[in-house]
This record gives sequence, C-alpha cells and structure tokens, in this order.
Amino acid sequence: MNTVIPSPAQPSIPVAGRSERFPVRRVFCIGRNYADHAKEMGASVDTANPMFFTKPADALVTDGADVPYPSVTHDLHHEVEMVVALASGGTDLTLEQAAATVWGYGVGLDLTRRDLQAQAKAKGSPWDVAKAFDHSAPVSALVPASEVTPTAATRISLEINGETRQAATLGDMLLDVPAILSALSKLFELKAGDIVYTGTPAGVSALLRGDRFRATLEGVATLEGRVV
Repeated sequence: MNTVIPSPAQPSIPVAGRSERFPVRRVFCIGRNYADHAKEMGASVDTANPMFFTKPADALVTDGADVPYPSVTHDLHHEVEMVVALASGGTDLTLEQAAATVWGYGVGLDLTRRDLQAQAKAKGSPWDVAKAFDHSAPVSALVPASEVTPTAATRISLEINGETRQAATLGDMLLDVPAILSALSKLFELKAGDIVYTGTPAGVSALLRGDRFRATLEGVATLEGRVV
C-alpha cells in the first residue's frame, strides 16, 4: 500500500521467553472493578453496566522503558492491573466464548492524571485527557495462557520504591475475565490483538519523578520501571 506519509509503527508487546511479539490493535480498560477502589474514589458500582474506557495503542510503554512524567498535571496516580491479550474476538460473546478468546496475560499500570480526571468529573466531561495520554499504559511481557492461567487466588501487587502500595487477589474483582470480555463484546466487536486492563484494587496514590515501580501478577508476570 502506498501512503502519503510513512506508516506508523505497529505497537506491540514482548512475549516472555520468545523473540515474537504480540501486535496490539486496541487497548480497553474497565473502571471500578474492585469494590475497595470504588469506595476510596467515592464512586458507586454497577456490575450490570460496567464502565469502560480506552487508551491509544501507542500509549503502551514496553520492554522496561522509562515512563516520562506527563505534562499538565501535578497529580499522576498509579493503578496496577492484570492485562489480558486476545487471540480472537466477536460480538455478544457468552462467558464460555469470551474465555476462549484469551491469548495471554501480563501486568500493567493504568496511569491517571488524577487532577485532570477530577476536573472532567466535575464538568461531566470525558476522561480522555486524564487516561489516554502518551506513555499512560506501561505493560509487562505477556505470558501465553497455554503456559499459565491466573486464578481467583492469584495475588496482584505494586511496590513503589520498595514499599507496597496496592495488593489484592484476583478474586476481589467484581467481574472476572470472561464476564469483562462478554460485557465488552456487547459494546464493541472484539478482535485479535485487543488487550484489556482489568481494573485496579485500592491503594492508588501519587507517583513522582524518580520513583521506581515493581508491579507483580504472582507467578505470571512482573513489570519494573521508573518515572523520569
């Protein structure tokens, strides 16, 4: 295909132990999927109508690269989340069909300009500038579901400068992975290459320049990096 400008690079995520990478099509996120996080944010929970938002695929930060502190904010927050990568998709998926779309798992951070989010909430405006900014989605290497599958007992945690800030088990999620993907497929046609951030537990707080982070999905994946 001839293009009038150079074609943008294909965003991708490394795969643990392999030279191949996972090409990313879209990045979906679910909000308020842990009751304790919803409570700390003063938000209500409606599992019948889960709240989704998106980030651009080129917001991903991979391969342990530094995370630049974003512009126009004085309150950057971390949100540790399990990340699910899809090998297939569809619309109106049943729970069983949704579970079968999963290719692999990782762990990531949904970075948030909390002050801009608060301003948007107050005005009833979209959250794009608070959630979908450059470098807002650090993510670990992915591990194929054929090699490991997280369970309700799997622990997810985040350390900042060696101090634990967030910790929970996946059983604390209000909607599990099949339920998230099934609900999402009613709003969008899911396709291979889509990834989904599955929500964050309580303990979100500020990141500063120079902070080092270590996110862990127990027995599955680890993400380490720093804010610069």
